[in-house]
Amino acid sequence: MKIILNDGTVKECEDREEQLHVIRHTAAHVMAQAIKRLYPQADFAYGPATEKGFYYDVDLGDVKLTDEDLAAIEAEMHRIVKENLPIKPYTLERAEAIAHMQERGEKYKVEHIGDLAEDAVISFYKQGEYVDMCIGPHLTYTKALKAFKITGQSGAYWKNDKNNKMLTRINGIAFASQAELDDYLTLMAEAEKRDHRKLGKEMKLFMLCDEGPGFPFFLPNGMALKNALIDYWRDIHYRDGYVEVSTPLIMNRKLWETSGHWDHYKDNMYSTEIDEETYCIKPMNCPGGVMVYRSQPHSYRELPLRVGELGVVHRHELKGALHGLFRVRCFTQDDAHIFMRKDQITDEIMGVVHLINEVYQKFGFKYYIELSTRPEDSMGSDEDWEAATNGLKSALEKLGLEYIINEGDGAFYGPKIDFHLEDSLGRTWQCGTIQLDFQMPLNFGLEYVDENGEKQRPIMIHRVCFGSIERFIGIITEHFAGKFPAWLAPVQVKVLPVSEKTADYAKKVYEQIKASGIRCELDERNEKIGYKIREAQAVDRVPYMLVLGAREAEENTVSVRNRDTAETVTVSMDEFLTRLKKDIKDRV
Repeated sequence: MKIILNDGTVKECEDREEQLHVIRHTAAHVMAQAIKRLYPQADFAYGPATEKGFYYDVDLGDVKLTDEDLAAIEAEMHRIVKENLPIKPYTLERAEAIAHMQERGEKYKVEHIGDLAEDAVISFYKQGEYVDMCIGPHLTYTKALKAFKITGQSGAYWKNDKNNKMLTRINGIAFASQAELDDYLTLMAEAEKRDHRKLGKEMKLFMLCDEGPGFPFFLPNGMALKNALIDYWRDIHYRDGYVEVSTPLIMNRKLWETSGHWDHYKDNMYSTEIDEETYCIKPMNCPGGVMVYRSQPHSYRELPLRVGELGVVHRHELKGALHGLFRVRCFTQDDAHIFMRKDQITDEIMGVVHLINEVYQKFGFKYYIELSTRPEDSMGSDEDWEAATNGLKSALEKLGLEYIINEGDGAFYGPKIDFHLEDSLGRTWQCGTIQLDFQMPLNFGLEYVDENGEKQRPIMIHRVCFGSIERFIGIITEHFAGKFPAWLAPVQVKVLPVSEKTADYAKKVYEQIKASGIRCELDERNEKIGYKIREAQAVDRVPYMLVLGAREAEENTVSVRNRDTAETVTVSMDEFLTRLKKDIKDRV
């Protein structure tokens, strides 16, 4: 693929990622040109390529775009591609560039150039009548843009500042070929079917309402699912030597000042006044865990001390960023804090990695690992940061795990390992994390007594497996398309009498299943059995349906319909319960 740089040089590009970036960057310019032709008053802000496509933020005045308008913009893009306009770069000194954009009425571009250094040389790209300020690179002709689609619109503040004007963000995708675009659109159509907000409503898992934006309500089915996850979490943590605590939801501001959250995180925290003092609703569980450790003296013999907490936390998110269970303002973090000696760092991190790996394998997730290093806004000494980072590296290398370095994306108190899992559609999600912290034990004066009777400072690990339980529920809902394995399913069995004649037998079967501790429902509605089966299988997505007719009642058996295979087999009640209870116990 030929691409043109901002100095006018044309080169062959072989790298797949760079090719996609250039294609999508060029698509953003072609879209802007199409918008300008249809809406001459349009004033453009930013229009970058992104990891998944491209967008352009544009000020259209009072115009509100409809789906038909977006289709018209896309059609104009196709016309521009057919015109096969050459794409040519040129550069201007800063003062000339400002005048150039002023002449074209591009006030956002003028402001952008004004933010650049006095000696900056500004590059532009021209295609036909359209000119855009850009560092490139781009395709050499518009006809080289083979496959693209506008996917929607949203709002975006100029410079991402809520005090600035809200602009219209028009989003699109672009690929090197139509076949790749078609594959992507098929994937997106499947993702839309699996949207956890849609399935959550159908399956009565959770609800969101205007009275509490970002604060999800879990319904009975959703609580059954959530509790199944929590039971699993408790089982594996008890096995691995964790103890569980619960810490207050609201604590004094002084605590958050000591932890560093007030200086580094207060914009995301909710606060209130109690007894004329400021108290904060916790955005994280760690300071509470630290207080638990500090409440009594400790010996080196007790370490490592693994302390888990399923803590509800609150974080302020902008309303426009809220998205189902994926981005909320209130969620349950499956936290644990490990207090240890320096010589235990590698072994403890390895133990946590094994635990997180076990959890992800249970749900069928593949994953990759990132090691995030010191951010600009951090606390602590260079020596502590180096020791913490080396501790994480040592554990990963000892385990033989590959990892990617993510420079400058650590927590403000320490470096971290992030686990990015891949779902059944190939999408990635950051869930598990391991953070090594030298700072909080220092800030809170944590101590233990060593073998020589001397006071030493412990090291602290912050870690989660699910991350946010609410977000994890959203992820696995889409991963399984609502067809949860039996151990997780909100309703594990649905009893379906064929007619009123078998209602008594159906009730007897239902009571027996329920007494076995299995989540079961009885559908006694006066509906045809075919309708009941379809609803249980396709809408409620119940793993097992027991279809009970006269023969089953007479022979004291059950006809078991499997959700995933649609096959039906007739077995004794004891045989069915024995198999199902084993599957639930083994969590398969």
